[in-house]
Amino acid sequence: MRYRLTFITGAAVGYVLGARAGRERYEELRKGARRIAQNPAVRNTAETAAVNGRALVTRTFDKVGDRLPGSVADRIRSLRERGQGDLEDDWGTSNT
Repeated sequence: MRYRLTFITGAAVGYVLGARAGRERYEELRKGARRIAQNPAVRNTAETAAVNGRALVTRTFDKVGDRLPGSVADRIRSLRERGQGDLEDDWGTSNT
């Protein structure tokens, strides 16, 4: 209960402070976030992390896939099959 109360209090404080900052500050923050997301170094790092994450998940599934419930294993297989023909990621760059 204490954690729930802390979360609700934090959300209320965030809402009040956000409302006081107004739309102009929101737009400034949004523009800054967009500038960071479009930075080539950030994009390359995100792409590298995604590729490494996919490789790690593949290796892990190959080792423990037979111990997973059938529904989970089937879902992972379907996601892997769907992504194999996909050479372009969300950023419009290749995953190779």
